[in-house]
Amino acid sequence: MRILVVEDEVLLAAAVAEGLRQAAHAVDVVHDGGAALERVAVNDYDVVVLDRDLPVVHGDEVCRRMAGQDGSTRVLMLTAAAGIDDRVAGLALGADDYLSKPFALRELVARVAALGRRTRPAVPPVLERSGIRLDPHRREVYRHGRYVPLSRKEFAVLAELLRADGTAVSAEQLLEKAWDEHIDPFTHVVRMTILKLRRKLGDPPIVLTDAGVGYRIP
Repeated sequence: MRILVVEDEVLLAAAVAEGLRQAAHAVDVVHDGGAALERVAVNDYDVVVLDRDLPVVHGDEVCRRMAGQDGSTRVLMLTAAAGIDDRVAGLALGADDYLSKPFALRELVARVAALGRRTRPAVPPVLERSGIRLDPHRREVYRHGRYVPLSRKEFAVLAELLRADGTAVSAEQLLEKAWDEHIDPFTHVVRMTILKLRRKLGDPPIVLTDAGVGYRIP
């Protein structure tokens, strides 16, 4: 998934981003509400992890503006305020979930994954197609019973191809979902990742190229 972390505590933001990247997500990070609004205006995020007490533009206002947009982005709000009234107020602003600080990083990653499932059509917990079996929770891939070790980006790209259910996925779509905003849109990183993925998955080749359209798994 493509995720935006909005947190003014720099070390905490970095830790959250790294935990989400370890789960094979593409993560952008900003440290104030104004920058958050700029990012969501130009990028299509699956989930925004939003601190409530932000500088420049308060997290409540960021959440309110996002809720007023016609989009599918889900919001996980973070706050040091743990009272019931605070949680109710946060949800009333349009947040989809609420997590009080301090929190366990593992729980945050699990909550983000649950929110992400709401932004997509329902898919089975384990993705299977053409002899490939991908388990998103264990981060394991098998082809005809043979374990295939993949990097985080290779895993993320393969997951997107499997979710497409046989239709072609463009390089631009793969960049949007598997990489963060710092990637050069003119880079050949998608093509190189596909080449490595094909090599690791072995013969016969399973990731096909539709010229001018993208990549697919039949």
